[in-house]
Amino acid sequence: MPGIADSPQHTPLDMAIVGSGLGGLAAAIALRRAGHRVTIYERYDFGGEVGASLSCASNGSRFLQEWGVDVAAAKPVVLRSLIRHDWTTGQVSGVYPLGDYRERFGADYNNFHRIDLHQHLKHVATADEGEGPPAVLKVWHKAVSLDPIQGNIVFENGVRATHHVIVCADGIRSQMREQLGIVPNVSASTSCCYRCIIHADKLRELRLQEFCENSSIEFWGGMGINKIVMSACSDHEVVSCYCFYPAAKNDLTEDGWNISTTGENLAGAFPDLDERLKTLFRNAKDIKMWRLYNHDPYPYWVKGKCCVLGDAAHPMMPDQSQGACMAMEDAGALGILFSPKYASLSVAQKLQLYEDERKPRATRLQESSKRARTDITERIGWSSANDRPGKLTIEEVCGYDMHAHIAELAQKLDGGDITCSS
Repeated sequence: MPGIADSPQHTPLDMAIVGSGLGGLAAAIALRRAGHRVTIYERYDFGGEVGASLSCASNGSRFLQEWGVDVAAAKPVVLRSLIRHDWTTGQVSGVYPLGDYRERFGADYNNFHRIDLHQHLKHVATADEGEGPPAVLKVWHKAVSLDPIQGNIVFENGVRATHHVIVCADGIRSQMREQLGIVPNVSASTSCCYRCIIHADKLRELRLQEFCENSSIEFWGGMGINKIVMSACSDHEVVSCYCFYPAAKNDLTEDGWNISTTGENLAGAFPDLDERLKTLFRNAKDIKMWRLYNHDPYPYWVKGKCCVLGDAAHPMMPDQSQGACMAMEDAGALGILFSPKYASLSVAQKLQLYEDERKPRATRLQESSKRARTDITERIGWSSANDRPGKLTIEEVCGYDMHAHIAELAQKLDGGDITCSS
């Protein structure tokens, strides 16, 4: 099947997104807003959607605003502070007030239930209303082969497709990544994690309603492997907990992120923890456990007409709460580069600028997230450049101006010969 030639003008391109997770849907929205025809290919049919909370700092929330997403419709809790507790007594040992966060960084620090945000982004990507042609979502299309030079995809169901650009957003276990010749170097970390949720009505019954009423991310531990991270989401109707513990404790070797366990097992993993949390754990729902892995940064993200995005490009530890934001930044970069402003660039140049813009920043987040796994003072909000030179700060992450950085990179391309439309 012949490939589609690059278009030198800003005419609508046929663009494919392989994978319809948060990153894939964000990319579909960004590219739709830029005027392109987008097809999203999903291997399943969304019948088993699961998840707990995810925080979306201003560097992700700003793109939701730019794309005209009705953020309130995804039922976030707008975070007002970060709170640290004593591991055993639960007493508050530190507070980082977010205060004028929106004024400083241009968007709220939102905390979503993953399913709420996913369903809303899927609607925004595919609905008739909104700027740009609606994305087409094709379920039960598992990509099995990819020709990155020609832009050809072959699916398990026998369907073949050709696109100007293919965005591989098929997650941490991406099969398309290997089709681009990227072979991950992965090592098991010393940590595992439980996640669980509990509903507000149950918390009120247990007289633990403060946990659903707080507009905060709350921490216990964090100096070493053990750490609890709690936050309310879904309009304060759900509280989510991520509970980190040593992998050696139960010798979890099964791979995956959807392994079920019980509230008693969860509470038993932390015998000296704040009794309120152990009560919460025993009454929690949807308790899952998974082993955490370290991925070395990949040597490149782009080949031919294809690029990787989100967890397919930069899997990271969850300890900076930036995985979703980094995927949204990836999507934002593609939306900017494929907008009319950069119409004079070829597809190859746009994809190369995408890697040049995104890879160093995402790699820095990967590295800092790995350090923060066992040192909470590395986390943005608790960290300061005054503590240690080169430390990641909330200003660096949340105040990032991607538009300005891309403009700077584009001007350097070909010795500054590239001119961009205003």
